[in-house]
Amino acid sequence: MTPTRIDRRFAALKAEGRPGLVTFVTAGDPDYKTARDILFGLPAAGADIIELGMPFSDPMADGPAIQAAGLRALKSGQNMRKTLQMVAEFRARDTETPIVLMGYYNPIFVYPTDEFLADAKKAGVDGLIIVDCPPEADDELCLPAMQHGINFIRLAAPTTDNKRLPIVLKNTSGFLYYVSITGITGTATPDPTEVHAKVASIKKATTLPVAVGFGVKTPEQAKAIGRGADAVVVGSALVGAIEKSLGSDGKATAGTVSAVLNLVKSLSGAVRQR
Repeated sequence: MTPTRIDRRFAALKAEGRPGLVTFVTAGDPDYKTARDILFGLPAAGADIIELGMPFSDPMADGPAIQAAGLRALKSGQNMRKTLQMVAEFRARDTETPIVLMGYYNPIFVYPTDEFLADAKKAGVDGLIIVDCPPEADDELCLPAMQHGINFIRLAAPTTDNKRLPIVLKNTSGFLYYVSITGITGTATPDPTEVHAKVASIKKATTLPVAVGFGVKTPEQAKAIGRGADAVVVGSALVGAIEKSLGSDGKATAGTVSAVLNLVKSLSGAVRQR
């Protein structure tokens, strides 16, 4: 693959000598306009890479916060075509910040796959994290995505041993996402010492940047994890900020967008501290 926006962003971060901040929000949560306003504001708030969740009715790897975000988005009418439309609208304003779509294979399969990849590339998608597509099924989505110039990003976990890791890494590009805890998103707090040791072990097997996520919620945690990683991923905390800002009717309020962007600013400030 030729270098992608993700490759260029990690090269820039390395030159700056700091970890990156990867932010996750769900497309269409709590409604299209609010989610778009949040998306548009993320780069200026300090997001280096944006993960955009693709709402799905059965998000098996996600904790309660992100599950609720997906349901809010689906209830508001979000679908895959609207998600790609949102990416295209973002890309018309920002040609540099990488966008990674994260989610599950089912909405891509029914799109269907070939049409989805063509539309995703056209919209300006840079990478995919599809948690239920294992390396054994690379012919299904991973290799076709790479042929379209879209990075396919894999997850490794504390349970990924030295025998499994080379299989995970084989067709991974862009970066490796290290899941710092076992279980679902946002339900436990990672131990920085253990995370740093695991990242160091992984980096002996690959030159890919390693981003760490699942359980990072506060600026202090982000700073601590970032000391031993190429990037820190924060998702549940941002989605939780959206939920807390909603009115009694479950709809966005005047403070919803700022609640998310202010948290991103604090997280960004923390990971930038030397």
